[in-house]
Amino acid sequence: MGRIATAAIVSLWTIPVFILVNRIVPDPYMDEIFHIPQAQKYCNGDFMSWDPMITTPPGLYYLSLVQVAALFPIKYFLQLASSFPEACSTAVLRSINGVLALLCSMLVYEIIAHLRPALDDRKSALFATVLTLYPLHWFFTFLYYTDVASLTAVLAMYLACLKKKYLFSALLGAMAVFIRQTNIIWMLFVACSEVIDITMAHQKDSVEVDDLKASNQGTIPSTVNTGVNVSSNLRKRKSKGNAKSNKPPYWKSTSSTSQTSGLLHEIQAIVLTSWRIKWELLVSFSPFFFVLLAFVAFLFWNGSVVLGAKEAHVVSPHFAQIMYFSLVSALLAAPLHFTIGHALDLFRSFWRNGLLGIFLLLSALIASLLSVHFFSIAHPYLLADNRHYTFYLWRKIIKVHWSMKYLLVPFYVYSWFSIFRFLDKTRRRIWILAYFFATSAVLIPAPLIEFRYYTIPFYFFILHTDIDDRRSLLLIGILYTILNIFTMTMFLFRPFHWDHESGVQRFIW
Repeated sequence: MGRIATAAIVSLWTIPVFILVNRIVPDPYMDEIFHIPQAQKYCNGDFMSWDPMITTPPGLYYLSLVQVAALFPIKYFLQLASSFPEACSTAVLRSINGVLALLCSMLVYEIIAHLRPALDDRKSALFATVLTLYPLHWFFTFLYYTDVASLTAVLAMYLACLKKKYLFSALLGAMAVFIRQTNIIWMLFVACSEVIDITMAHQKDSVEVDDLKASNQGTIPSTVNTGVNVSSNLRKRKSKGNAKSNKPPYWKSTSSTSQTSGLLHEIQAIVLTSWRIKWELLVSFSPFFFVLLAFVAFLFWNGSVVLGAKEAHVVSPHFAQIMYFSLVSALLAAPLHFTIGHALDLFRSFWRNGLLGIFLLLSALIASLLSVHFFSIAHPYLLADNRHYTFYLWRKIIKVHWSMKYLLVPFYVYSWFSIFRFLDKTRRRIWILAYFFATSAVLIPAPLIEFRYYTIPFYFFILHTDIDDRRSLLLIGILYTILNIFTMTMFLFRPFHWDHESGVQRFIW
């Protein structure tokens, strides 16, 4: 019932804002000038033509075809469209993201309920509703971009994997990659996350069995009754372990093996256990491997990750990108990250680690300084297009003075350590390391600063935090609402014109 209520709440603003956007901006805008004509070609049955400016695969267009096919009989009956191509209007194509946004809110609710079964329905619904307001996700719900479809497919893949439906999860992963290529990284991350949970669950079961055997040594000699008791106890423990393993552990393991050596021990345990159950893992996760092989074949065939505009999207070592991500993500969850209590908790965690904590902090500062000094990229699109907010952030903040990019480094480092601190309360350190690598693999090669790219890693972070108080959720919801009202007002009611180009221009993320 909670997921339906969440979708119903989300629809209360999705429908009226959708109507407003299509009334004021009825024509394709920005990247829509590429996506909408391409989708309309598909509606006309032309699947061979391709706009060379489109960088992503046609997954969104096929999803649109399914929706248009479902709506066409109704529109034909109401005499709103006399042919299938006529039904592929700008508004209809945009509406697929509205539908996917509702589905996405339900997926978020299901993931929260799965990861945190102790959380009551109302808090889960509130959490999911607030995340649906996440500004980058919310804004592009009303335009024909790939972001909402991409996020929805990735979350659906993750939920299926959490529920041990690996074949279905891999198929959803293939669909996610067919919408946006970089989702191959998130598919691998999801599979890796599940491998971690499976291997650590096996490790815990092995320890429990060993402890049980040790506890039975030196007792009454083996008899029929003793054997029955031990067998019964083993079955009970195994059944409890299996019940827990149906969901990834949302707490720190308390077994003796997981408390000893931290990250290195987790890596060793996963490697050894993976080898011991290699055939089980191979069978379970082979569908993901086949999707990966298909993607590698695509890379050889295409010669690049992107399909079109390859010269403008060359893979670059943009290490500063992960710095920007950390600060933006922290600011968009400011009620969590920027409180005195949390800052003191973070400081105490470094203090308790002594020299190791100081070493980690200094290493992070040095790495961040090197990243912003040698690997900050000013893409031509960033410098030339004043319709994006990043244009103004770059000019008015980062480039306002030569020292500013260095002065921001402590905030980048604080933001990353704050993210790690929240994740460390709920996830194993090997999972956090995998998350950092996945986020880096997606963001570092991207030369253009696009906050839209931060959506999926932000969702993976926030879904695995331990937020359970309504105050924090409400504050985040208020922050998102203010940003959404501002950005949509600027988009709809503050148009401007370029001297060198005709047409109306609008501010956009």
